[in-house]
Amino acid sequence: MSVGIQEIAKLAGVSTATISRVINGSDRVSKETAARVQAIIQELKFVPDNRAIHLSRGKTQIYGIIIPDLNNPFFTETVKEFESLLFENEQELLVANTDFHGTRLQRSVRRMLLRRVDGVALLTSELEAAALESLVQNRIPVVTTDHYRTACGMSDIVVDFADGTAQLVAHLKELGHTQLGFIGGTEGLVTSHVRRSSFMDSVVKNGLSSRTEWIGSANFTVETGSAAMARILDQKEIPTAVVCANDLTAIGALRTARARGMNVPDDISIAGCDDIAMADIVYPPLTTLRISRKEYARLLYKALVEAGQDLTRPGQQFTLPLTLVTRLSTGPVPRQGAGARRKQAATRK
Repeated sequence: MSVGIQEIAKLAGVSTATISRVINGSDRVSKETAARVQAIIQELKFVPDNRAIHLSRGKTQIYGIIIPDLNNPFFTETVKEFESLLFENEQELLVANTDFHGTRLQRSVRRMLLRRVDGVALLTSELEAAALESLVQNRIPVVTTDHYRTACGMSDIVVDFADGTAQLVAHLKELGHTQLGFIGGTEGLVTSHVRRSSFMDSVVKNGLSSRTEWIGSANFTVETGSAAMARILDQKEIPTAVVCANDLTAIGALRTARARGMNVPDDISIAGCDDIAMADIVYPPLTTLRISRKEYARLLYKALVEAGQDLTRPGQQFTLPLTLVTRLSTGPVPRQGAGARRKQAATRK
């Protein structure tokens, strides 16, 4: 049988208002009365309705996070870190997955509005003005990623792909590579454009070269990364190293290279971005750019909490750095040309 606040008040000989004050930690109740009420609560194992308590203060203590791909370990690892921060602060998390569909984004935002969340972290690239406006108009703080825009109640986190890619390209140059390929993300997304532009800028600044036929697109997945790598390897001339927009794409590229009988990095070097847990498990372990999920989650939380304190204050733009992690998937430039590498690969099959 469940016990309500009225029963607790009757047993303690006080009003329900006094019970509420004790639960909320008010100093308007004497120590003796508070101790008596707490003893009854513990004896009856009474659990207060925190949702009602928080709503009375104008807060639900629930934050939302909307991600584009639940199958991508980068996002699930980020969600885990974000949820840990909320747990430490006795707050809850509502997760939504858009699967890269605009209609699902709209429905996800509606869920957040119905639950009256205290803030929403939008990790999706397929942002729509209507979705953002509905959150802001309902006075719900928002933080986006790589949106490059801020407003009152809306902050943004910029992942520093320019600096990270510069580190990676410089690493390949030190290994003797001069001809680089690139497998990017989904066409039309801002983050895909930024990653590709960062790669091309780094190639030019380092005096290296690339070709149109060595630049491919994928959808940040293993399968599309594998297909894009196949198209690069089908060319008459192939690069000595391929940079990928994320680790799943790079893992797909690794798979295709090995299926073609090529050794990585002896015949071709491959690198990714994110440093998901899988990057250190695949063979060879993947050279990549690490995006700290812990720091990412900290910035998301910081942005939402600070925006929630004053929605009339302009949002902030935060920068999330990348760190180069070198592993065995990158090595010295092959001495033989593409033709010789193809012949050796065919022999290994």
